[in-house]
Amino acid sequence: MIFLSAVLILCCLWYLLKFLAHFSLKIHDLVRKLSLYTLFLAKWLQSAPATFTYTAIFCAFTLVQGTTPQRLINIITNHSSTSIARFSNRPISVFFDSAFWVADHGAGLILYVVIFWTVIAWAERKYGSPRIIFITLSGHILASIATIFIELWAINSGRAPSSLAMATDVGVSYILVAGCAAAILLMKKGMFWLSLIALGAFILFPIIFEHSIWDMGHLFATVIGFIFAKLLLSLSPIRKVSSPRELFEKCRAELSNL
Repeated sequence: MIFLSAVLILCCLWYLLKFLAHFSLKIHDLVRKLSLYTLFLAKWLQSAPATFTYTAIFCAFTLVQGTTPQRLINIITNHSSTSIARFSNRPISVFFDSAFWVADHGAGLILYVVIFWTVIAWAERKYGSPRIIFITLSGHILASIATIFIELWAINSGRAPSSLAMATDVGVSYILVAGCAAAILLMKKGMFWLSLIALGAFILFPIIFEHSIWDMGHLFATVIGFIFAKLLLSLSPIRKVSSPRELFEKCRAELSNL
């Protein structure tokens, strides 16, 4: 909540400064100096539209979670979950309903945003928006289906109660790990192994120590992300994109021509 409020306040302050710049020469000069950085930020956001649009949507959903009575949120998330019951009734739309909710009532939102804005946004620039959307959605949908089959097996074999069919499972984290898997494939050797170890620890430690079915879903989403990213790379190479420094210099040149 504090993070989202800070972003909103900064946006409002910027547009207030732009308005006041019409009446004050000093503020006009300040806005002109800051415009280089806001133009860079705008172009950076535009270079990975799918990632930043998706981040804005799930942040808005998290804002709803934080400002709505807990009982109502539980009803909404249960209705949007990829549970066995919901999958039986709405086998297609359930995957899209669940894709915008952060688990545990938005816990770890800042970490989610940081990873999406850095790792996955970088991957989108390299792969292009259509390919990163395909990879992450495939990870979310196929991992959710695999998790549902594990739940069914657990219930039918008597290893889990029938109430598991109504358990809440939402999918931002599946999309995140599938996107991270795609990004890791593009990294250089040193960063590749470091990131692979970090992602492996994030996924395997909960499986080993908590024995949760949904932690298996993260493993499935990661493997699916690797497979589909590798397949798409074999069909078409990655795109050439400007580095942050090159993009910054382009923004400087663009403003100097105004």
